[in-house]
Amino acid sequence: MTIKDQLSRTLLVKTTPKRIVSLVPSQTELLVNLGLEHQIVGLTKFCVHPKGLIKKKTVVGGTKQIHSDKLEALNPDIILCNKEENTKEIVDTCEEICPVHVSNVQTLEENYELIKQYGALFNKEPEAETLISKQKSEFSQLTNQLKGVKKKRVVYLIWRNPYMTIGNDTFINYLLKIAGFENVFANKSRYPELQLESLKDLAIDYVFLSSEPYPFNEKHFKDFKGIIDKSKLIKVDGEYFSWYGSRLLGAATYFKHLRASLGLGL
Repeated sequence: MTIKDQLSRTLLVKTTPKRIVSLVPSQTELLVNLGLEHQIVGLTKFCVHPKGLIKKKTVVGGTKQIHSDKLEALNPDIILCNKEENTKEIVDTCEEICPVHVSNVQTLEENYELIKQYGALFNKEPEAETLISKQKSEFSQLTNQLKGVKKKRVVYLIWRNPYMTIGNDTFINYLLKIAGFENVFANKSRYPELQLESLKDLAIDYVFLSSEPYPFNEKHFKDFKGIIDKSKLIKVDGEYFSWYGSRLLGAATYFKHLRASLGLGL
């Protein structure tokens, strides 16, 4: 069959792929939730969900660097990549081995599109439609509950040394808005670096310290002494703010709990 990925690249797949390599953690989790765990033969060292899966499969590297020899030895039918997570060089290398599907997700609609593409590609249409329907219902409810609610201004940090935040053309920025927050750096692009001292001059309600890709915790609060009040420093689950696929099934509930913990209404 002939299909197109999310970069409108055409893939020729003769039969339903049975041997899958996933180079994106959130997509690995999605495959399992679609009932494809046994078809996964290779993944990255960052594919930590579901717990224990990584011990059962062959690790072919990370998201930015792969061992092509290990990858080729798996004799995959298809390799799953992502425009942001993986490099063009990785995609090019993988295409020398077998067909490559590249995802590109920055909105909920693009997330639904990816799930639908996987459903068609792996003959899991009913499972895909069920997952999409559940996610649409949960986010529709959240959106309705947040209508008219004033958005709190947030700085969302993803890295330390140097400190990095998120701009407007990111999935995290999109989900912040869905959750009822305003990104202070929405006027910037991608993942800008910042000096913590510069936060003094901004109107900020909260600084969200993400659990990934950098594992922020309480010990990093000292970096903000004299800059941001400790009460405004909030640890957040980075997976719910950045992972697409089946992880989004619990995201709306997480956002509600986060808002409740901050004393914010719905």
